[in-house]
Amino acid sequence: MGGRRSRQQGPPETPLELPPNVRETLGAESDQLLAALALPPPVSIRLNPLKFVSLPGDNVPWCEHGRYLESRPIFTLDPLLHAGVYYVQEASSMLLEQAFRSCSALPSDAVVLDLCAAPGGKSTHLAALLPKHALLICNEPVRTRQPSLTENLWKWGRPNVVITGAAPEAFQPMGTFCDLVLVDAPCSGEGMFRKDPYARAQWGPHLVETCATRQQGILDAAWEALRPGGYLIYSTCTWEACENEEQVERMYQRGAEGVEIPVDPAWGVEATGRGLRCYPHRLRGEGFFMAVMRKPVSAREIDPPALRISGTAGEDLPWSSWVKDPTDFSSREVEGVQYAVDLRWSGLISALANTLHVLAPGIPVAQRKGEAWIPHAALALNGMLDPPAFPVIDMDRTEVLRYLHGEALPAPDASGIALVRYQGLGMGWVNGAGKRWNNKWPAPWRIRMR
Repeated sequence: MGGRRSRQQGPPETPLELPPNVRETLGAESDQLLAALALPPPVSIRLNPLKFVSLPGDNVPWCEHGRYLESRPIFTLDPLLHAGVYYVQEASSMLLEQAFRSCSALPSDAVVLDLCAAPGGKSTHLAALLPKHALLICNEPVRTRQPSLTENLWKWGRPNVVITGAAPEAFQPMGTFCDLVLVDAPCSGEGMFRKDPYARAQWGPHLVETCATRQQGILDAAWEALRPGGYLIYSTCTWEACENEEQVERMYQRGAEGVEIPVDPAWGVEATGRGLRCYPHRLRGEGFFMAVMRKPVSAREIDPPALRISGTAGEDLPWSSWVKDPTDFSSREVEGVQYAVDLRWSGLISALANTLHVLAPGIPVAQRKGEAWIPHAALALNGMLDPPAFPVIDMDRTEVLRYLHGEALPAPDASGIALVRYQGLGMGWVNGAGKRWNNKWPAPWRIRMR
């Protein structure tokens, strides 16, 4: 989705009205926007290029793997969603792809920080766009939002992802260590008026003012983490100038350089000179704002800790035979779980762990069970898994839905650990117990709908 907002409970029947600043900005077009907001929102998904499943739908013109659907299916009962084949995402926010492509000087081993990452729409998009050896750090300071971020990232299946749970300012001791920082800022949510009645119910001038103040602090933290020459991508799902262009202007006053995001005029996206604006009456998407800035190469660099010192691969790791190219990874054990990450990032992750709260210092590959180690749920869904390492159980849709509901599966002679697959994709694990396979799909991920 676009920039996030703090949700307060309110009546869903709140009348649909445009904020005064929006009417002032659009003038005669205001009635067209209001009419568009009264229509059902378009349904769109973004495919995972790591999992190579083709699904029907019209292309989202600014996103290679974005698709519009004719109608909204019951996503909860689609095994492909749970396998990480696609992410349900509002189309306007997929403009992140064009913003990323405007960051032309990123190194192939970039350090990328998504500072306000939950529930993971833009994090998974970055995971699809980044080069193989880049490190993606996804941070979510709100504890209640961290589980959804973790689930979505682990299902997406990219190696070299770290999840943190810190306030944006907590990164300051790390110095200037990022090549790219994304701030998808908490905002007043005007762009979600069509999709979310609570956005309408909670909107007010005080919320706009509160969000603008909060955004300044988050942007300042992002700027401090950025290396000279690095890029800052800023987005919201509001149309308020004080949350959008005025925030960009303030960063210009700090020395930021504007970076143009190329767009096709046929898309209906408005370039304001300080970023891009999306309006639902001009395109198939919701309200959105996005801008890209660059920190001058001449800016002072605050020396970070020794971040790019490679670690050494552990010896006799319990999961070495489970993954492709095990010597490429180092391992960290936290509370009975072993996490894998590219060797080159061992020093950075140690510095992060010594500085702030790290939820996952890599992809979890193994967890302790008594004296033994068993594969972690995230490994079944990740590209580092070497499938021949385990027996495989291929399931049809009916069988895999039973699995996703958490049911045990009957079997004539079940023993050991096996990998569950659907349409050739790793889903999860089962553990043999004689006449049944015990289900190892994580309880919080289970389908509750019947």
